Amino acid sequence: MQIDSPDDDVQVLRSALDSHFGKTDGLVTADEPVVPRVFISDMDSTMIGQECIDELGDFAGLKERIAEITERAMQGELDFEQALRERVGLLKGLSTTAIDECLATRIRPMPGAKVLVETLKKLGCRTVLVTGGFHHFADPVAAQLGFEHVVGNRLEVADGKLTGGLVGGIVDSSVKKATLLAELEAAGEGVASLATGDGANDIPMLETATYGIAYHAKPKARAASNGWIDRGDLTSVLRLLGIPEKDWVR
Repeated sequence: MQIDSPDDDVQVLRSALDSHFGKTDGLVTADEPVVPRVFISDMDSTMIGQECIDELGDFAGLKERIAEITERAMQGELDFEQALRERVGLLKGLSTTAIDECLATRIRPMPGAKVLVETLKKLGCRTVLVTGGFHHFADPVAAQLGFEHVVGNRLEVADGKLTGGLVGGIVDSSVKKATLLAELEAAGEGVASLATGDGANDIPMLETATYGIAYHAKPKARAASNGWIDRGDLTSVLRLLGIPEKDWVR
């Protein structure tokens, strides 16, 4: 369903939709949507149904403690880097075999994730997975779903165990936004972009993208986006962009 608004007050329109329809999937845009040339997405709780660090925490017997920090960071209540380093520090001494087991037994793609990525790729869109999580998880997830490039954090490992530290710089909200801007510069002037995410760390890239779609998101991320999915799976992104099902890659 398409709704036309007589003015440009996006917040009024969104408030009206929320009050009248409850949970919806929507996109507010001044022009007819086009197929984006750049797609950048968060991973945890967006492209996959889990928070990887919380699941690793379970192997260390610390899931509840770590998950509480994760939730506060996603809500925007804690500094992301501080929260990340604190959680990684709690994993010190955990064997890397726990990562392999976690990947095999707990990490699952969100419904519609592969269809979304592969369809956009087929239509000429560059696909990038950018995560505040870890390459140990993001690289295999990206390969499974079809992403062409991955940006993430690196866990430090010594003697087959996590040291509790990280290698290199931190992928935070500023890096996510900078990654989007770099991809847009490489794609050429005036191209449309799409970003999907669910937490506070995703807000700058959601705000920067032509279509920033908050996926079953925390309130701050949802409010910052011009698109949102509260009901459907990730194929709803394709519907919001007006891409017909006959063009989907299943």
